[in-house]
Amino acid sequence: MADPRALFDLTGRVACVTGASAGLGQRAAIVLAAAGAKVVGVARRAEALADWAEATGAHAATVAADLSQRDQISDIARRIAAPFGAPDIIVHAAGINTRQVADDVTAEGWDITLNLNLAAPFFLSQALVAAMKTKGWGRIVNFASLQTTRAFPGGIAYGASKAGIGQLTRAMAEAWSCDGITANAIGPGFFPTELTNAVFSDPDRAARNAAQTCIGRNGDLSDIDGPMLFLCSDASSYVTGQVLMVDGGFTAK
Repeated sequence: MADPRALFDLTGRVACVTGASAGLGQRAAIVLAAAGAKVVGVARRAEALADWAEATGAHAATVAADLSQRDQISDIARRIAAPFGAPDIIVHAAGINTRQVADDVTAEGWDITLNLNLAAPFFLSQALVAAMKTKGWGRIVNFASLQTTRAFPGGIAYGASKAGIGQLTRAMAEAWSCDGITANAIGPGFFPTELTNAVFSDPDRAARNAAQTCIGRNGDLSDIDGPMLFLCSDASSYVTGQVLMVDGGFTAK
């Protein structure tokens, strides 16, 4: 038997990670680079991206862009491919949660949420998948959520977008897996990120969420490393169309 550790080796691969300026997106960019991939980080905040790239080294590049602007996707895809060539791996971690309750949802809030959280992962993948088909190998990892299957207060637009991610992931798998491109999603529980700052700034609320898990704690950024590397590598070659909940068992109870 060959060394099973080689299944997780990303040497020679090129990855694109959106939302790489902070949180789980940046953690994904860090772990993929550590596994040997050349990584292009995409986000709106150029300075934060630059800090990540400087810490990562020569195998990191950045693209400052707003993925919610759908008419810019083709240009963004071209810029992503410029530093290292077309990516083999796409991780869609960019996201927004306006936390508007149903009666207060605005058209603007709805549109930016659905564009960034749901439309951007599809159209950016569509723009980059042709090169994956040529190679006969590709990995697409979307970010789902607890709200992919559960309704939370103030989450109607965000929840709709993340429920859509579940079906988008299955539809991507149906469309592209025959070309060697797997499509899966990670559904994180409560991790300390900018998107969940409102949760973790309330110790009682954070404690209640921790108690809801089977493990008894909220997530640490390092908890995403193994699942992310699994879904982006040869280790998951026969896994596609799945939503892997990385939530400490929150959705199991």
